[in-house]
Amino acid sequence: MRSQSDPVDGLLLLNKPPGMTSNRALQVVRRLLNARKAGHTGSLDPSATGMLPLCFGEATKVCAYLLDADKTYRVTARLGSATDTGDADGSEIATADVPKLSSEEWDEILQAFVGESLQIPPMYSALKKDGKRLYELARKGETVEREPRPIRIDEIQLLEVAGSRLVFRVACSKGTYIRTLVEDVARKADTVAHTVRLHRETVGRFRAEDMQDLASVEAQAEQDREALRDSLLAPDVALTGFSRVDIDAE
Repeated sequence: MRSQSDPVDGLLLLNKPPGMTSNRALQVVRRLLNARKAGHTGSLDPSATGMLPLCFGEATKVCAYLLDADKTYRVTARLGSATDTGDADGSEIATADVPKLSSEEWDEILQAFVGESLQIPPMYSALKKDGKRLYELARKGETVEREPRPIRIDEIQLLEVAGSRLVFRVACSKGTYIRTLVEDVARKADTVAHTVRLHRETVGRFRAEDMQDLASVEAQAEQDREALRDSLLAPDVALTGFSRVDIDAE
């Protein structure tokens, strides 16, 4: 007989491991908490790591606010090689020489992307065209026209450039495709590239140091499930920054 789940309310900031879908990560933690209702905000690609806010019970009502939140990523790109998916999971479709640019020149290229712009979503994305996911069409070898979408890049910080390796941190608006950004940066440098590592550091006001690794969550659940539940963030933390309004009984 299947055990009955419990009403559990709160948020858990999971440091999603690589090789796991966002939904799979959610279901694992949901089982550990034995939570009745659960949802996640802002899917990460299976190969990506980092902050995945998991919402349980009453916290699922604030999921939409987290979807709209700004995000920060640490990005590692491989220059000189392009793939059909834009990341390391795809097949190589093009190569090009890597230009011998200084750190200052790479930084100048990156800074050109700061601000508001229009970005064409990649074919390998969950967006729909005529009722079908783009990645479903891409897997069939189909390419369809995609409408450019407005995005905003608030800051880009060059962290490392060595040979074919380019590492930077980017703070951006929701809906920004980092794989596409990497390809656009490479194009501006007269080469090609793909994303080999993507780590989301922040979502909205949530800090990287508040994330929990899956192994740690599993260990806590095994030792003391109630303590793990008590450690969840209150649902209203997602509303921090919203104006407060006090109303009387009437």
